[in-house]
Amino acid sequence: MKEVLGAKVRYVARKLMHPPASRVPIEVAPRPRGPLAAGELVQMIDARSNKYTITLVVGATFHSHRGQILHDDIIGRPEGIVINSDRLVEYQVFRPQLDDYVLSMPRGAAVVYPKDAARIVGLADLGAGSRVLEAGVGSGALTCSLLRTVGSHGSVVSIEKRPDFAEVAEENVCRWFGGYPTSWTVTVSDLAVWSVSDWVNEHGQFDSVILDMLAPWECLNVAEEAVRPGGALVIYVATTTQLSRTVETLRLRDVWSEPRAEESLLRTWHLDGLSVRPDHKMNGHTGFLISTRRMAADEIAMKRKRRPAPGAYGEDYQAPAIEAPAIEITERATSPDDRYQDDRHQDDRFQDDRFQDDR
Repeated sequence: MKEVLGAKVRYVARKLMHPPASRVPIEVAPRPRGPLAAGELVQMIDARSNKYTITLVVGATFHSHRGQILHDDIIGRPEGIVINSDRLVEYQVFRPQLDDYVLSMPRGAAVVYPKDAARIVGLADLGAGSRVLEAGVGSGALTCSLLRTVGSHGSVVSIEKRPDFAEVAEENVCRWFGGYPTSWTVTVSDLAVWSVSDWVNEHGQFDSVILDMLAPWECLNVAEEAVRPGGALVIYVATTTQLSRTVETLRLRDVWSEPRAEESLLRTWHLDGLSVRPDHKMNGHTGFLISTRRMAADEIAMKRKRRPAPGAYGEDYQAPAIEAPAIEITERATSPDDRYQDDRHQDDRFQDDRFQDDR
């Protein structure tokens, strides 16, 4: 009962701090400059580093247990001011950075943390004018980074299976940009049944595909059709079992370059005079990122030229089952262990020949 009541209180508090976001179509533009205006997001930071993000509304009042602040006392003034509540508690006032906004936004699903969003943008090789397919929009955190990166001349297509998540994401994205970005398309659908062929025939293939879902290996055939040759596929997964199955399926399909997996760990530092040390808390594991690139049509990805770890493909290993491959393959290994068999024989022959030369 207390948890339900607390959730309702937080929901009401958010409604008081943010009116409904505008859905007016707008182009993605650089962040605002100059005096703070009504309708903008601002972030107030107290001496304890507590952050409060609100939307400025003429005649409205910010309430907290540390006093009240009139929005009219902020509107029209520059960023970086210090303002007092009616209890004489000081706050610094800035426009929020995207990192801060993401961590404070209302959530339907877990957000992609800024440290992972930055790596996704880099691994997907995104820039102004890029076309991106995103599957699993969640709460819209990653979508904000994608839209800002591709700019007004690019496009982001977001596929979300759950309507409630799509609704939360739309509200968060529109609040951040001040309207509905014209470069963004949201579709409520399962990616596995989404009509990717119709989209590609009308708009062309995507430069990058980003998957954030429970079973990404089930949608690789869609990604293969959606992304152009040389385009990037970036997959966000949370567990090692998802990581292993996704990578092994990518290898078996033979149309993706050798997958690479990584995770980012972020640690801040305590700085106080001569006390300089790592903070006791850190942003540790949030997820794994898998990155690979699409091969050209009718081309088969090269095999790895290194031996697997001992026991990696032992008796307990079960290769993932895949659907019909995207291209015809006349000679195909039945298991990953067979894929490296020729390499092992070549290494053995090389060792034998060298031994004969030494004698």
